[in-house]
Amino acid sequence: MQQVTIKNNFISLSVLDYGAIVQKILFRDKNGKELNLVVGFENPEDYLEDQIALGACVGRFAGRISNGGFRINDTTYNLYSKDGVHLHGGKNGFSKKYWTLDKVVHDEQPMVRLSYKSPHMEEGYPGNLNASVTYKLIDNSLHIIHEAVTDQSTVLNMTNHSYFRLDNTNSIDHYGLQLECPEILETHANLLPTGNLVRVSDTDYDFLNKKKIAKVRLDTPFVVSHDAKKVAELYSSVSGIRMKVESNQPAVVVYTPLEFGAICFETQNYPDAPNYKSFPSALLHPGETYYNRAVFTFDLVT
Repeated sequence: MQQVTIKNNFISLSVLDYGAIVQKILFRDKNGKELNLVVGFENPEDYLEDQIALGACVGRFAGRISNGGFRINDTTYNLYSKDGVHLHGGKNGFSKKYWTLDKVVHDEQPMVRLSYKSPHMEEGYPGNLNASVTYKLIDNSLHIIHEAVTDQSTVLNMTNHSYFRLDNTNSIDHYGLQLECPEILETHANLLPTGNLVRVSDTDYDFLNKKKIAKVRLDTPFVVSHDAKKVAELYSSVSGIRMKVESNQPAVVVYTPLEFGAICFETQNYPDAPNYKSFPSALLHPGETYYNRAVFTFDLVT
């Protein structure tokens, strides 16, 4: 397993070739103490046993797919499902693959690019897919860019699955959270979308104005406002660290695990998009390039 670290005057980033995993994002708090802002393992080999995609690139399809698969034109593609749900690309999705380290640059804008060739019908998905993820540091921002091309029409929805923790308190209750998301996707008990969009006003999901997370726990697809300049903002008064999230994707799945204090911002297309014509299309055709850009900006608010 290979590890690469890039850094500038603001951020130090460590990435693994296994799962294209973000292992560490080091940033100094208001007291000058260096903190790792993502949950992960110190020993890279421990990720081989991880079951919750810590820091990994998730694909081919992040989130959930219903009906045991999907159709493209007149062809049905069957996917591995558990209790009626296909999750994060199947039994061995992108998060469990060794990626190729294609490029590492150490300069004023350091970057790491990794790639993975997913063969036709891997995990049931059609098309030979050439995917890449680029991690780039620009000042106090981490840019994550997922790209892919295919030789046959397929569906694709990639994202990064980092669990953010802005201080060492092991709790997120005191974090301030704002989401530029006026609606959520209504979901069944198994977290598959019903197809309906629901306004967040006067519900526990209303983070349009920044407020403390408190006891609210989420595993929720939020619909990003069309004119949003940012997707989310997260702040810890303990560390003074603020994180802003930008994205070109129509949704963000916000996930707060029950087992430990952390929060994911999975910038992506709608879950189960292949099975809903009313959702943004997840189709990728030959000659097209999939492009998913997310920017995580860190600063101090005292």
